[in-house]
Amino acid sequence: MGDISYSNGTNNGNGNGNGNRNGNGNGVNGKAHSVLNGYRKSCWYEEEIEENLRWSFALNSILHTGATPYQDIALLDTKPFGKALVIDGKLQSAETDEFIYHECLVHPPLLHHPNPNSIFIMGGGEGSTARELLRHRTVEKVVMCDIDEEVVEFCKSYLIVNSEAFCDPRLELIINDARAELEHREEQYDVIIGDLADPIEGGPCYKLYTKSFYELIVKPRLSKEGIFVTQAGPAGIFSHTEVFSCIYNTLRQVFKYVVPYSAHVPSYADIWGWIMASDTPFELSADELDLRIKQRIKGENRYLDGKTLSSASTLSKAVRQSMDNETHVYTEGTARFIYGHGHGSAYKQN
Repeated sequence: MGDISYSNGTNNGNGNGNGNRNGNGNGVNGKAHSVLNGYRKSCWYEEEIEENLRWSFALNSILHTGATPYQDIALLDTKPFGKALVIDGKLQSAETDEFIYHECLVHPPLLHHPNPNSIFIMGGGEGSTARELLRHRTVEKVVMCDIDEEVVEFCKSYLIVNSEAFCDPRLELIINDARAELEHREEQYDVIIGDLADPIEGGPCYKLYTKSFYELIVKPRLSKEGIFVTQAGPAGIFSHTEVFSCIYNTLRQVFKYVVPYSAHVPSYADIWGWIMASDTPFELSADELDLRIKQRIKGENRYLDGKTLSSASTLSKAVRQSMDNETHVYTEGTARFIYGHGHGSAYKQN
């Protein structure tokens, strides 16, 4: 989905052009605009969120585009959100607001766990999840397992904000399929984190959202009082039925206690969802969470505190009712996908 294209125009501002990946018209569209001293070229990123809805924003420049054996990747310098990482036409994170996503993914399970020492990340190639984990004083070992070495190396080179995390001796970087890696490892982990790409048709990750994977691979690798957390896709009033609700229901079949929560991520143009699951209840109050934040985390969170986390798990009436009534269980044969398609042709520029 997400192509890059330009067009040039003159002073009437009507020139336009399209670049197309996967044949669906997503990407970056350039439009010329008149200015006082003549010609100017403008470039826009465009992502098709659903069939009749697109999201676009202006670019300063395209820093890199390429394709790996698994995914298409691009790094864009955007006007509203700074540097933005795009994989398979879906914006993964943006410089100005990635802290919202990564604080919500990492800190809730680690704060609820009594003493999280060992963590396993499925995915997380950009390094931001590891960065947030390594702020926790209790953490002794983080295993980050990403299937795509080229994406990891790409992020090491371009996302300087995470360079310290990649150099931390507590981080063990593994290039492998997360399922295969967890299957052959014997050790257990206090927290397992699913920082995977969205389940999109043809993408590399949808099998890691299934009941069999959670039941047979993830849960046995959790230590006593262990917690699993995963990003779970769009969680808006309309979009939550794509995958958020069925991932929630799937985890309810495997774990005793399952907590969905959400937050607005501006660069995603939607509310985003995460889900925690454990056989130990989540009972901390906002004040208790704040105390643990003060005791355990180095530096200040920009987004998350006790009250924010407590309120994040209070979903709207419509979403809550829909989640409670969800019956779909995610399997390889009955997979649901967010809108879009996986690895296709490389980004194009016209």
